Amino acid sequence: MVPDNLTASLALLVAVIALVLAVLALRRGASARGSGPDALPEDVVGLRREVAALKAETRTALRHLAVVRYDAFGDMGGHLSWSVALLDDAGDGVVLSSIHGRSDARTYAKSISGWTCEQQLSPEEDEAIAHARP
Repeated sequence: MVPDNLTASLALLVAVIALVLAVLALRRGASARGSGPDALPEDVVGLRREVAALKAETRTALRHLAVVRYDAFGDMGGHLSWSVALLDDAGDGVVLSSIHGRSDARTYAKSISGWTCEQQLSPEEDEAIAHARP
């Protein structure tokens, strides 16, 4: 038969060893993910990297657009002519215009760089670019 004092001492020793092992395991896990109480799990860090990569990809996407409809000629109605601006975050892209007359329609494309164009823009094309700008 084992005395009660010895049993209690062994139980306390086993508890202390278990506590030390648990603290060491937590520290090893934290150092693998980063250190400190504000360390993020690896999956969160990975998600942040993916979001940053997606933001970088969308900078060159033509995501800013605006359409302006108008009557190119005073005797025509129905706003059949139009200009549309398709631009990315840097203001690079294209403005397309279609001018409708009684017997024909003409379509134009002008390159836009940095929200400006080397060619002369019509007031409607300027308006489309201005509306597309965030």
